[in-house]
This record gives sequence, C-alpha cells and structure tokens, in this order.
Amino acid sequence: MLGSYWFDILLTDFVVGAWSILCAGHHNNRVRACDVHGCGAFNSRRGNGLHKAVDLVCDDYGIVNTPFSGSLAGPVSQKDSAGNQYDGVKLLNDVHCVKIFNIRPYRYIGPVSQGEALGYLLPLQDRFSGITSHLELQMCDGTDPSPFI
Repeated sequence: MLGSYWFDILLTDFVVGAWSILCAGHHNNRVRACDVHGCGAFNSRRGNGLHKAVDLVCDDYGIVNTPFSGSLAGPVSQKDSAGNQYDGVKLLNDVHCVKIFNIRPYRYIGPVSQGEALGYLLPLQDRFSGITSHLELQMCDGTDPSPFI
C-alpha cells in the first residue's frame, strides 16, 4: 500500500503538466502574446475586467486535439461586452473541467481520449483584424489553467 506522501507525489505528477498539445502542428501550447486586441495570459486586462482564461496560439481551421481523456459534456457559448458570441465545447473528467472556445468540435457528447482530434479552430480575423488566431481555455471553476498546459 502506498503511503500518503507517495500518493500525493503521484497525483501531482498526474495532474500538473499532464495536458497534451492542443493545436496540431505546434510543438507546444504557446500562450498568445499581446496584440492589438489584448493579451492571452490568465488575469490579463480585458476592458474593465480580467481575462479568466488562457488563449493558446493555433492556426485558422487547424485541428484541435483533446488535452486529456474524459467526456464531452455539450456545447458552450459566451458573449463579450460588444455582443460577439464565442462557441465551443465542455470537456471533463474526475480531475479537470474545461471549456474550449473558438472551435467547432466534431461532436459535443461522449468519451474522448487524450490527443484525439476534437475539432478545428474557427478564424477570428473576420471580426478582429490583426488578432493572433487562438483558442481559449477556461476552467469551469474559473481557476488558472496555465499549470496544466
């Protein structure tokens, strides 16, 4: 039987840094740097508030892979203060719950495996000229997803 100390170490290794690369063709999960429309880091300024998500650089229409094994739990959407709507999907397992925006998933319900093609990135250039193409990761509880990417 493992002692509590070893269990905590194993759990930490499993949880932290456990997500795979989300954007096919990329070598890492790179956070969007600042551009004319803002910055992609967690807690960066967005108008009068803070960005409670992380934006990861992806290519328009590029394949988005599942970051961890779990279940798709339906479509999600959000609107910004200007009325722009962003669509995506919710993914969860026993450890994580995340909403992934700016993608068109191949399906919205059912089990998925880590690294499986989840959908493709929707282009943002039509609405936001000069923006870096990206997907948005938002933890369901509002915490910072950065330690996992």
